[in-house]
Amino acid sequence: MAASWFRAPASVSRRVRAYFAPVNRAAQAPVIFDPAEQGAFNLDSPPAPWLDLGWIQGFTRKATSKTAPVLAGIPAATLDQVRETLEAQVGFEFMSWTKLTMALATGSQHMNLLAPANGGALAAEGAEAVPAITVQAGSTATVVQLAPGDAANFAAGSMVAIDADNTGQTGFVGTPISGAYLHQPLTDVDYIRRITYNVALVAEVGTNALTLAEPLPGGAPASNSKVQAVTGFIDREGGTFYQEWSALFVIAGAQGERILFHYPRLQSMVGAEEMSTSLDAKHKGGLTRTLLKGRFMALPVTDPLDGERVLCYRSFLPAAGFLI
Repeated sequence: MAASWFRAPASVSRRVRAYFAPVNRAAQAPVIFDPAEQGAFNLDSPPAPWLDLGWIQGFTRKATSKTAPVLAGIPAATLDQVRETLEAQVGFEFMSWTKLTMALATGSQHMNLLAPANGGALAAEGAEAVPAITVQAGSTATVVQLAPGDAANFAAGSMVAIDADNTGQTGFVGTPISGAYLHQPLTDVDYIRRITYNVALVAEVGTNALTLAEPLPGGAPASNSKVQAVTGFIDREGGTFYQEWSALFVIAGAQGERILFHYPRLQSMVGAEEMSTSLDAKHKGGLTRTLLKGRFMALPVTDPLDGERVLCYRSFLPAAGFLI
């Protein structure tokens, strides 16, 4: 039986899928993606440690690196060209509001609103929060073990943050995802849980455990972790901290082909910005959809293959039977 081969038309797709993974800031280690081994992954189940951010819209990428001619001879003529600077930018809108999309869409630090103690003001900027409860051994990314009686402090449908106490450390803090950089020691014992990305929704409260609706982004809690209730999230315009993540964008073509863009290091380059689109263009004051708008600058890494400094890897996986 003869095989059939087809010409490869330009890729046709509906949307772009976004995945992010935390850069190890202390070790300056981005997350590597191998398209030969991982490129055909199930879009609904990305390989660890990539986190699914869902569909995005308005995806644009722009190379802004500058080149310069190398001149030789009299009169001078271009002999070659060199790259003077390496720079690239990425922009898009998130289609959903979550802690992670909100954090990525701001150029500064992102924080958790810890549940206030005694019904006081929201515990975002150092106000007293409900005391943290120690996580017990045997906890996993989806089941948090607690001492007898402690689970009664939480309710199904509530949100929790899980991380260590602040003991006066400096540098990058947050386990295992860095949520802030401390230039000087702080006395707020709850500070790390205010900035941690290790948050989740409680699906069920058992006798001595909390079952989470989704795995903790940081995996199983460390042995010194504590858990606190969270009521929401907040970010600030300004400050000195920049988010930094590895990013992967996937365009899944209608014929089965796949285009992937891997940015080992992306930093938010603008402050918080939203975009509103009308859902009822015929009537003033109608419904609008508010989307989180993100713009990022790519930072270079050194490719271990040949020592070259690069910003992005673009991969193409052809559809089965397409001529190459």
